[in-house]
Amino acid sequence: MFDNNYLNALVLLAGLVVGFFGAHLVIRLVKRRLNEKKDAGWIQTLTRITRPLTFLAALLVLLSVQPLMDMGKKLPFDLQHVYTLLTIFLVTWLIINAIRSIRSILLRRYNLDTKDNLKARKMHTQLRVFERLLIAIVLVIAIGIALMSFDKIHKLGVSLLASAGIAGIIIGFAAQKSIGLILAGFQIAITQPIRLEDVVIVENEWGWIEEITLTYVVVRIWDKRRLILPISYFIEKPFQNWTRTTAEILGTVFIYVDYRFPVDKMREALTEILNDTDLWDGQVNVLQVTDAKEHTLELRALVSASDSPTAWDLRVLVREKLVEFVQKNYPEYLPQTRVLFPEQKINPEKEPEAGEEKS
Repeated sequence: MFDNNYLNALVLLAGLVVGFFGAHLVIRLVKRRLNEKKDAGWIQTLTRITRPLTFLAALLVLLSVQPLMDMGKKLPFDLQHVYTLLTIFLVTWLIINAIRSIRSILLRRYNLDTKDNLKARKMHTQLRVFERLLIAIVLVIAIGIALMSFDKIHKLGVSLLASAGIAGIIIGFAAQKSIGLILAGFQIAITQPIRLEDVVIVENEWGWIEEITLTYVVVRIWDKRRLILPISYFIEKPFQNWTRTTAEILGTVFIYVDYRFPVDKMREALTEILNDTDLWDGQVNVLQVTDAKEHTLELRALVSASDSPTAWDLRVLVREKLVEFVQKNYPEYLPQTRVLFPEQKINPEKEPEAGEEKS
């Protein structure tokens, strides 16, 4: 005959199989129904939560069949406590995946690849920060519940709460900086001095906001380096945000020419250059004399583009074409340095130098 150990193993295996495959079958049926409705958002959500939901269903089946298992006192550990810890872990896993899925569903409507993506960047920034904040809260609560499930730690926690004076002060000072960073992240999510894919200048570096977490911000520099800054930096220190209200941006190009240069001809050349390129958004086309230096005129071309990368390419193109225009058509009006020599005065009374004949 089979002893209790074999029966327990058989019940355990049967519970796992029924719970695991039963949950998997139900999820597949739901996915098939969603596929018929072409609901990609909920399909992605189910895909994310399939594994934790399947294991959680198997665990619930085990809990339901536990009364049929005669464990006696043969196990060296508390099986009920193991079930509790597994339940906490699986529920936490399920909630975190559900939070991420909800964030993905909400962001499907906001595409960052469009030119006018101000609202999309706003929503991506807020939802990503709130997602990380909620996940952090869920993890803290889950770890706290798991630790409090141990009797010794539970008693220790109660005693600490009863005498929380000095301990609370010490913990408060130790966590002050971390809490400050989290609050700064929450403030950025609400006020939004920066958003994802904003063009910024920080620490004399030009780049894009690539990632915003609860404690730090990643700036993608134009040469593919990454600048990591604490999130409080964007609350406490000044910085430049070129796309705070719109992605459109103005670009400037400076050209230096001789005083005799015909400025109107360069205005015509600038218009032709802009009309021949798709980089220009058709908004701003200005050429002005912005300074008259000692030896040259300073001409500033002001042009507009739909976003900062395009503005950079447009500035490079305009600079190259304008220099080429001056070289080909008015090379004599390139910057020059003039040296004036005073006229030599002839003194008839001056004696000729040695070796010269007297007249």
